[in-house]
Amino acid sequence: MSDRLPHEKGFHVSWDQIHRDARALAWRLQGKGPEDLNGGWKAVVAITRGGMAPAMIISRELDIRTVDTISIKSYDHQTQAEPRIIKEPDMELIGDGTGVLVIDDLVDTGKTLEVVRKVMPKAHIATVYAKPQGRPQVDTFITEVSQDTWIFFPWDMALQYVKPITGKDD
Repeated sequence: MSDRLPHEKGFHVSWDQIHRDARALAWRLQGKGPEDLNGGWKAVVAITRGGMAPAMIISRELDIRTVDTISIKSYDHQTQAEPRIIKEPDMELIGDGTGVLVIDDLVDTGKTLEVVRKVMPKAHIATVYAKPQGRPQVDTFITEVSQDTWIFFPWDMALQYVKPITGKDD
């Protein structure tokens, strides 16, 4: 039996890594938009807050100038709660989501993306990382991690000393 807490099975992502993975996601998405847009995308909608950095990188790489956000609160620190929309994108522009690329950093259980799909049923949802339980909600992703892994993103971290796995400091 392990003395580790559940959040200690961590996958630490650096700024360089999120940038590389977001660019890889952009490569996968290039030319995958609707035919009437010649495979392009009319807009990017970032799920705040985690989707903002990847959405910025992807919108730059794919030259998508229309970027909006949808704010959904579903976590209280490391505890997932029922997701609720705090801010919607410009629905006059977004419509049913056709030609819209929705970006998030991670899909965990998929509950947040269920809410997004109700608002934008025809949007293409892409995440950088995916856990098995939420994968059915995602159209495109880069890396899958186990359901019990906690991903530590660079915007949530500070540099500090960490004890070795053995617990011995000498």
